[in-house]
Amino acid sequence: MTKTIMLQNRIEALLFVVGDDGLTIKQLAHLLSEAEELVAQTMESLCTTYDEDLTRGITIKEIAGVYQLTTKHELADTIQRLVENPTAQSLSQASLEVLAIVAYKQPITRVAIEDLRGVKCERPLQTLASRGLVKEVGRSEGTGRAILYGTTKEFLNYFGLNSIEEMPPLPEEEQGETEQETDLFMTKFQETFSGVK
Repeated sequence: MTKTIMLQNRIEALLFVVGDDGLTIKQLAHLLSEAEELVAQTMESLCTTYDEDLTRGITIKEIAGVYQLTTKHELADTIQRLVENPTAQSLSQASLEVLAIVAYKQPITRVAIEDLRGVKCERPLQTLASRGLVKEVGRSEGTGRAILYGTTKEFLNYFGLNSIEEMPPLPEEEQGETEQETDLFMTKFQETFSGVK
């Protein structure tokens, strides 16, 4: 196996493991202990291989200098069927927690969600956005103009709601305690949607 093929294999493996986060050439060079120029050349060759191979359903996409494995554009209809079929893939506990917080507190920033959960939530937010359950609904007024997230029409369809107003109200006396809020969101969420898979 040539050095180029080995390097392509290693790049492919790293991109697969990091998923939606992707990696820059600089990050790849650091992780692979290789020169950035060599990694950039290898990446270019790998991208061409993916694009030209009609037997593959995935490709490598560059967005703002970050490379990630993605499905090919022409397979959008196939992927859409997965998104539209909630039984095909269930949401993780982390994704459900984030979704419950967004549903009750929207519009809300990622930092505010993380403050409530006490852990990072980038990956669950990406999962929910890729499923069409949450979306960017604007920017906050504060420093940095953070992205605000809210639920979508697909969220309403997924849980059989006509509008967000049909969400069960949270008891007011329990809303003040941040530590209890996530549990409260999840309890109400699970009570309401226990029959939805």
